[in-house]
Amino acid sequence: MALLNNFGAVFTFAIKMETAIQDYHQQLGHDDLAKESKKRIEKLERARREYVVEITLEPIDDLDGDDYQLNVDDTSESGQNAINSVAHRFYNEAAPKINVRQAQRILEKCGKQYA
Repeated sequence: MALLNNFGAVFTFAIKMETAIQDYHQQLGHDDLAKESKKRIEKLERARREYVVEITLEPIDDLDGDDYQLNVDDTSESGQNAINSVAHRFYNEAAPKINVRQAQRILEKCGKQYA
């Protein structure tokens, strides 16, 4: 069970998820989508560095990384849609749980890019 129970855990999970999505798109030759993931990774890494302060150490409830696992072995169109759906759901469910508005906006923006 991968509980995402604090700010750092949520952003670390998001970065790992985006890295997997970037690798997935590179494998399929979708260079433009891989570049979009790379941009999201950079934004997430910057947010993780900039917004880690004492208040961000408040616990987060009801967010489990196991609920957002990606099937990167399915290269079909439905597999790609499933990955987008999982990423969208993760960002939409994680964003409201982050107590730093600027970091919350970054997660919201990432989610919108998968809508």
